Amino acid sequence: MNISVHQVVLDCTDTRESAEFYRQLLGFEYVPGYAEPINPDWLAITAPDGSWRIAFQQVGALPAATWPDGEHPQMLHLDFRVDTVAQLDEEHSRAMGLGATLLRDLHDDPVEPIRIYADPAGHPFCIFVGG
Repeated sequence: MNISVHQVVLDCTDTRESAEFYRQLLGFEYVPGYAEPINPDWLAITAPDGSWRIAFQQVGALPAATWPDGEHPQMLHLDFRVDTVAQLDEEHSRAMGLGATLLRDLHDDPVEPIRIYADPAGHPFCIFVGG
């Protein structure tokens, strides 16, 4: 195969706010040339090892997802994994401190402890305990 995933791109109404939220949550860095972008409608961040990227594309309006039901279902969400419930609790505090909204809390689920959030732009994402 000659194809690989380069990055995930999220539409948002405030590229800087969205990029900063995920940069701080994940410990990512701005892609060189994107910290002070020439085009403020596009920002990109990357894992420190360069293994994957998230980009943020400015749009004029974006209805927040109404997950799990409602008029605007999610079309994409990001999943983040931690190794223990204690780490899930730590990341919960960090996510909330960065402006996430808790949508569902299943941290005590015996099979798959998980918390589901919306980022400041309204995109759903999950943090779960997995192997």
